[in-house]
Amino acid sequence: MTPAWYQRMSQRERTLAWIVAGAIVLLINLLIWSKLFSLLGETKAELAIHRATRTEQEVFIKDRDLWERRDKWIKQHQPILKSAVEASSLLDQIKQVAGKHNVLIENPAIGAGETTPDHQSVFATIETKSPWPPLIHFLFDVQQPESFVVFESVQLQIDNADPTMMRGKFKVAKWFAPPAK
Repeated sequence: MTPAWYQRMSQRERTLAWIVAGAIVLLINLLIWSKLFSLLGETKAELAIHRATRTEQEVFIKDRDLWERRDKWIKQHQPILKSAVEASSLLDQIKQVAGKHNVLIENPAIGAGETTPDHQSVFATIETKSPWPPLIHFLFDVQQPESFVVFESVQLQIDNADPTMMRGKFKVAKWFAPPAK
């Protein structure tokens, strides 16, 4: 019943053949099991993402009325961009608030921002120097919901020359209603 090639083998060759065959079967099993476990891990990760998404959706559904009221308020109160001159008025507004809190404004620059389906913007970049408490009040006063002003980029560090002073680099944008369709 055994093949002729197997019968021609010596006992040592047969043993070696069984060891090699066993190693090959073991490697194939390891590859199959590792693939199955990696697929199982990926499936668990996807399931966790879907559960998190579902939980997030449930929160949004539960708070739907709140978000609809906020969306309505934004549409009623968000200013309309009339011209690029709005960027200089944003810079004037920032300088006024900075003067109120004794925050030194350095290197002001203005520019036209981006236009997205949700908003269009103008921005100003500024550098500041002030102690920490006035800077906090400045940041709070500039970014009020009614003003539609946001800090798109903030970099803060302690002044090397005076450790009681903070230096900041800000990109401040004012968001306007999206362009009419």
